[in-house]
Amino acid sequence: MRYGEGLLEEIRRRTDLVALVGRRVKLIRKGRVMWGCCPFHAEKSPSFKVENERRLYKCFGCGKGGDAFKWLTETEGLSFPEAVEKLAAEVGVELPKWSPEDEEREQKKKSLYDIVELAAKFYEEQLFEPAGREAREYLKGRGLDGAAAKQFRLGYSPGGNNALIGYLAAHNVMQDDMIAAGLARPGEDGRPMRDFFYNRLMFPIGDGRGRIVAFGARALEADAKPKYINSGETSLFSKGSQLYNFATARAAAIKAGTIIVAEGYMDVIALARAGFTHAVAPLGTAMTEDQLHLLWR
Repeated sequence: MRYGEGLLEEIRRRTDLVALVGRRVKLIRKGRVMWGCCPFHAEKSPSFKVENERRLYKCFGCGKGGDAFKWLTETEGLSFPEAVEKLAAEVGVELPKWSPEDEEREQKKKSLYDIVELAAKFYEEQLFEPAGREAREYLKGRGLDGAAAKQFRLGYSPGGNNALIGYLAAHNVMQDDMIAAGLARPGEDGRPMRDFFYNRLMFPIGDGRGRIVAFGARALEADAKPKYINSGETSLFSKGSQLYNFATARAAAIKAGTIIVAEGYMDVIALARAGFTHAVAPLGTAMTEDQLHLLWR
């Protein structure tokens, strides 16, 4: 949503820019101004200035500069709305309410986030149940142990048609919401509603904030087609505009000064386990324009 300049200025006024920048940069006072070595390029003599009075930072070496919002977009990879929300929460500024329709849509999305998170926990638990043995053996064959599985929240979707549906129903999730979250297929041709995924190794897909919004799934049966599938398009997830491991990689990429784009989930996991945490992957498609925008950001 759009934020008025008055609201943005109030957030800037309340934000202690020196304290914010000081979380990442060692600053030394010289008069009324704070100086430090620029975090955006290598230097030995401080040329990076931060002023609370003007609410701005500026490097006289590389030219980088801006306000508190710009700082968060450049150092944490946040979008501008995300930066506004983060700073507003930190300094106690209440953001304006949306229209009733906007609020209803947002509340619906919040509910779906909870449902997808519930499904992720179910799949995680199933991986370490007896039925998940084949999935565990596959991971073992790829050099991944239980610690790796827990780190990336890998899971297993049981065989059959309604294991997840039954689990979600027991947690009072409505069938329409299961479908809206991309976790179940609606009934058709006289068949009942059924799980979207079954007998597959599960890879949770997070959004820019790390919230689970969808899943990638690898078949465990040798003749299963296709080998990999993703959740369908939902209000939370569009595979052409998101990247696997993005929330973790963007902070690491800013620190590393580069980002690695791998082919698939297992490649990203292998790279991360080897210390290259700034790795992402497209979700089973060629790189899209939206994904390139994420990478450049």
